[in-house]
Amino acid sequence: MIYLRLDGHQYQYEVEDILKLFFMDEKIILVSEDSFDLSEGVFIRSSLVKREAGGNIVFELNSSVKGIDGLTYESTLDITQIIEEISDTHKAKRAVKRVIKRQVYKILVQYTKKEMPWGVLTGIRPAKIVHEMLDNRHDKEYILEELKNNYFLSEHKAHVLYNVALSEKKILDSTKSDMVSIYIGIPFCPTRCLYCSFTSNPIKKYEKMVESYMAALAKEIKSVDKMLKDRMLKIQSIYIGGGTPTSIDAQYLEMLLKEIESTFCLDFVREFTLEAGRPDSITLKKLEVIANSKVNRISINPQTMKDETLLRIGRSHTSLDIIEAFKLARGLGFDNINMDVIAGLPGEKLEDFLYTLHEIEKLFPESITVHTMSIKRASRLKDERNNYKLTDASEVAKMVNAAYEFIRGMGLLPYYLYRQKNILGNLENIGYARPGTESIYNVQIMEERQTIFALGAGAITKIVYPKENRIERVFNVKSIEDYISRIDEMIRRKEEIMHTNIQKVKS
Repeated sequence: MIYLRLDGHQYQYEVEDILKLFFMDEKIILVSEDSFDLSEGVFIRSSLVKREAGGNIVFELNSSVKGIDGLTYESTLDITQIIEEISDTHKAKRAVKRVIKRQVYKILVQYTKKEMPWGVLTGIRPAKIVHEMLDNRHDKEYILEELKNNYFLSEHKAHVLYNVALSEKKILDSTKSDMVSIYIGIPFCPTRCLYCSFTSNPIKKYEKMVESYMAALAKEIKSVDKMLKDRMLKIQSIYIGGGTPTSIDAQYLEMLLKEIESTFCLDFVREFTLEAGRPDSITLKKLEVIANSKVNRISINPQTMKDETLLRIGRSHTSLDIIEAFKLARGLGFDNINMDVIAGLPGEKLEDFLYTLHEIEKLFPESITVHTMSIKRASRLKDERNNYKLTDASEVAKMVNAAYEFIRGMGLLPYYLYRQKNILGNLENIGYARPGTESIYNVQIMEERQTIFALGAGAITKIVYPKENRIERVFNVKSIEDYISRIDEMIRRKEEIMHTNIQKVKS
């Protein structure tokens, strides 16, 4: 149990973010006094005191931690200069938040004798920090020092993040201001995986609704095309995800691809990705449909090459099915294939993960995305956690580090990175690719510098206003039934926000 007391400030969310790095599974209780039983808990206090000293107003930040051993670790810091030097109130608050997080982090490092690989960074898009420094023309040495000294990243993670940002920058800098990307969601799957929290529905249960869903989606595609043409916006990338797009029958897959190609102007599209996804949803007919379209990148996602793990996580296919699906795709001419794996799947150890990497190396894909296991709020694993043995954080760290060395040895370089809440070992998800095969969409969705129109149930459109450093989100309903019956409303939501100020989208 973690007892948290805040005095003089209300940055509970920020402090709890840091606490969760060290005490992921512990319940945090906000308290207003110091006197209670600490026999089974840890007491954290963070206070911001404003007082008069020698005729001047002084702001003092105090943080302390006390555990069952009775020892207290504390830090006191005068932040008067920080507050006085920043005239903008909003910026001052941000500065105070950062210093509070750093101070709490430092005392927890003392208390736990552990340092986090990503330091105080808790957001899902850490590369944004590096991009901001690159935009301000700071050099490599300055950026690495900032990451290590102000954000407390490890030496290794600081270099990884810097290199990822440089790779992303090539794509971001080559993107014109009148370009957007398109996401199309197919919310069906053969079965629901243990760890999944995405919008997905068992295809057997919903197969009678697929035709109606595709009709609604076609309507949304036409409406978005009109919005783009009215505003002279060009499409840079298209990404069909899910769910598992190949879980629908070949006829519907063909219908969707023809609708996209006959409606949207694809003259400027550099990447058209379709997640073929799970091998148990891939057939020769479906791959032929995709091969005959303008899709130029697909994913075939094993997650693991261990059959016992596949069974454990709810996948109805074997590692042999993965190999056969991959070879089938290669035989049809697919020359840009991504494969996803997960570090830290329940019951797996380092040698299991290394086995997966070695098996994938034999297939020689153009890109590999390494996800670190995350306990997602809407997943079955979250509800049934006591039934599974989670991989120890130190073991997961070994897997992620081993993947970095192994995959780079295959000639693939890290090109995009993101983090998630409740991720094992407070680690990261990272995409590797052979130079020239990086996913433009993955970079754009992570760095949020480009408007992305998202279509389908549960899809979230992001309208980016670069000059204002602002993003407007337009949500589609998650339920398939609601999406079909309310498709006109989904279209109207986009039209209304686009009509508000059509020039801002191109700013």
